[in-house]
Amino acid sequence: MKIRFWPALIVVAVILVTTRLGFWQLSRAHQREALNAHLTEFQHATPIAVGPQSVPLAAIEYHRVVTHGTWMPERVVYLDNRPYKDAPGFYVVMPLKFADGSAVLVNRGWLPRSEEDRTKIAPYATPAGDVEVVGLARANASQAFALGQSGAEAHQSIRQNLAVDAYARETGLRLQPFVIQQDDGARDGLVRDWPTQVANAQQNYGYMVQWWAMAVAALAFGLYAARRAALHERRAPVAEAPETPDTPEIPNTPDKH
Repeated sequence: MKIRFWPALIVVAVILVTTRLGFWQLSRAHQREALNAHLTEFQHATPIAVGPQSVPLAAIEYHRVVTHGTWMPERVVYLDNRPYKDAPGFYVVMPLKFADGSAVLVNRGWLPRSEEDRTKIAPYATPAGDVEVVGLARANASQAFALGQSGAEAHQSIRQNLAVDAYARETGLRLQPFVIQQDDGARDGLVRDWPTQVANAQQNYGYMVQWWAMAVAALAFGLYAARRAALHERRAPVAEAPETPDTPEIPNTPDKH
């Protein structure tokens, strides 16, 4: 049986790529399971005290933290298009200033938006003086889909998203590289019913099965195609060699002397 080079190469390439993608999804599932284990551990751990000294994001993300400072309501930013139980609203993000003038951004919670005027939100309290804030350290205050820079213009109180480094450049504040997602019991009128921080490893397992199923399907197709090609070769008629005409014999004649 002759193996055709290019079809065989394509089948092998598909099998190799889909198998590799399946193992990649398996690795992602294991990473998410490890993250879930860490999240569970951090949720029950004693909050880490943070202050003016900068803490790398990689060392603090998803940890519970506690800090003290004074609110900066003049620097508040409202993140638009943050629904809660199907009601439109905003996340209230405000800097908390430390004694040395540096600060950390705090996602204080959610408030509903006015149905008559989309720029208005319900009132909330901002206590003066030193306050304690407890919450979860996050890379950002929540990320919503946006086209280009729409809704993220500098110096706007209502935006779609807010990046810590961009806000630091905009305001000149020395900010910690993370945002505290406040979850204490402060009585200020804000809702802090945050979504559960769980990485969905089952989704990666589903993708893994899909990729490996494609690899098996490609293998089965290659074997089927090879078998059909072999049967076709066996059934093909063998070309008969053309008959050569008989050469007439020349009778021997006696030599005449």
